[in-house]
Amino acid sequence: LAQVFFRMDGASRKSGRRQRHSRSQEVCAPVPPSRGDAEELAEFASKWDQVAHSESTSADYYFNSYAHFGIHEDMLKDSVRTGNYMRAIMNNSHLFEGKTVLDVGSGTGILCLFAAKAGAAKVIGVECSEIVRTAEAVRDANGFRDVITYIQGKVEEVTLPVDKVDIIVSEWMGYFLLYESMLDTVLFARDKWLADGGLLFPDRAMLYLGAIEDEEFKEQKIGYWDHVWGFDFSAVKRSVMQEPLVDFVEETAVITSSCCILDLDLRTCTIKDTDFAARFKLFVKRKDFCHALVGWFDVSFNACHVPVTFTTAPSGKTTHWKQTVFYLENVMRCHKTDMIAGLIAVRKNAKNPRDLDVKLQYQHCDSAGKSRAQACTQFFRMR
Repeated sequence: LAQVFFRMDGASRKSGRRQRHSRSQEVCAPVPPSRGDAEELAEFASKWDQVAHSESTSADYYFNSYAHFGIHEDMLKDSVRTGNYMRAIMNNSHLFEGKTVLDVGSGTGILCLFAAKAGAAKVIGVECSEIVRTAEAVRDANGFRDVITYIQGKVEEVTLPVDKVDIIVSEWMGYFLLYESMLDTVLFARDKWLADGGLLFPDRAMLYLGAIEDEEFKEQKIGYWDHVWGFDFSAVKRSVMQEPLVDFVEETAVITSSCCILDLDLRTCTIKDTDFAARFKLFVKRKDFCHALVGWFDVSFNACHVPVTFTTAPSGKTTHWKQTVFYLENVMRCHKTDMIAGLIAVRKNAKNPRDLDVKLQYQHCDSAGKSRAQACTQFFRMR
């Protein structure tokens, strides 16, 4: 009799929900167990020694969440993400041949595998979660045991078997580029271990803002709280407004030009650069209402012979990063050539640095820059 063990770790997903269909089902009544059955059931229920990762808990939400396979499945299936990393590495094997490579936050080890296949002499993957055990099994199954070494722990605390590395690869980006991102860790690794003239994959990231018409979904998401089963839930509505929505935005919803609010050169930027403030100007492209601002990012591998770039914009192919929507309290009635101008400030939350505080000030102006409405300031927190 074969026995199979499963574990439900409570990993959540923000997409891919399956609809439930109502249908008649034949329901069987439970069979009362005999004494022998009861003993067998008790014995079966008492043995859990083969459960994989049985020592893992959700106490450390961030790192342990990456021990859940569903998260890695979503990332591996993201063809924009994984495909562009593969092209950047595999199509530039001359950069990796014989080199020592460090993968920061290696996960299941896909970037380590790409680097090893591209000819790296030694690949070191540092991963804090227990998924590293699975990565080791994948490494062995693909014949790279002598090339790839995994170290479990925080990058800031581990000791590498080498003094310097030639290349650092990492998929560090989070929602809105910086939410729960590993950029601080990548910069720590760069400053400590990257050799002079070493390369970073990727080496540039740019964060953008645009504006969208989104009346229908804003009403579903925000307006819902005005009346909930006959009660006033407006207190909840105020809290919901402060939490940006991570979701897919249709290209047709975008009503303005875009504006770059952050341009990071990973070769030279510092941790201080990730807390920033910037001005933005968005030029309206059609007559429409504006209900929200939306953020996305681009990433580039400029060390490549032919630079590789991918975008998470509404105009691009969908990615697991989606886009980040900031709903505005004031709906703007915009005309073509109008402008939405303002300021944005982003900082790590003081209590939880993986959360982001966002401050937005925006004003609706005509084409001459004359204000059509009073400037408004809103605060958001990504958590």
